[in-house]
Amino acid sequence: MFLAGLVACFLLAVPRPARAVDAGELAGRIQKKYAAISAFSANFKQAIRNAASGDTEHRSGQFLFKKPVLVRWETVKPEKELLIVGKDAVWDYFEEDKEAYRYSVAEVISSKTMLRFLTGKANLTEDFHVAPGKPEEAGPGQAVLQLAPREPEPGLVLAKVWVDLATDMIARVYIQDFYANTNDLTLEGVVANPKLADNLFTFTPPKDAKVHDNAPAKERDLKP
Repeated sequence: MFLAGLVACFLLAVPRPARAVDAGELAGRIQKKYAAISAFSANFKQAIRNAASGDTEHRSGQFLFKKPVLVRWETVKPEKELLIVGKDAVWDYFEEDKEAYRYSVAEVISSKTMLRFLTGKANLTEDFHVAPGKPEEAGPGQAVLQLAPREPEPGLVLAKVWVDLATDMIARVYIQDFYANTNDLTLEGVVANPKLADNLFTFTPPKDAKVHDNAPAKERDLKP
């Protein structure tokens, strides 16, 4: 009996591989989930790697989203940056430099691939060839999908998403661009349908801030 119990305990302790999932079916579930929710909030950790220099910048903060396309992306480390996607404009404010950049909503949502994933604007089932990722890359209760864009663009040549199978919500997004630069974003403490006031998605530049109105997106690189 002792030996049998020991064997049973050993078998329970052995990590089990992530169960196989149907990639297309899971991608459809993700789309349905994001179509059904009206908002979500999460903390994030982000690693942005420059392929040319080999440097990686680590960032962390909070992300808020409310339909139709309202975003509050607040970075607290390594420097404070506030990105607001509002109804009529996008603001990117750097507190230490006291500089605020204003863009059009269409320009940012269409060009920033990470925001397209998080706001549901990137349609997994229509915009990508979807394949299962490596099971060993998945965390507990997760599955990984590998995405190849049907129409590649400089900012996105491949992507992977980690999905929480209990909620069908994205837990992590990894993007690689044409130059092999990567953007790896992990979401923690995701809450679906929180009550978010509209004033969280408005921004008025401080009086002492230098405002760059309608500055080209390339003038100040938007990290998301």
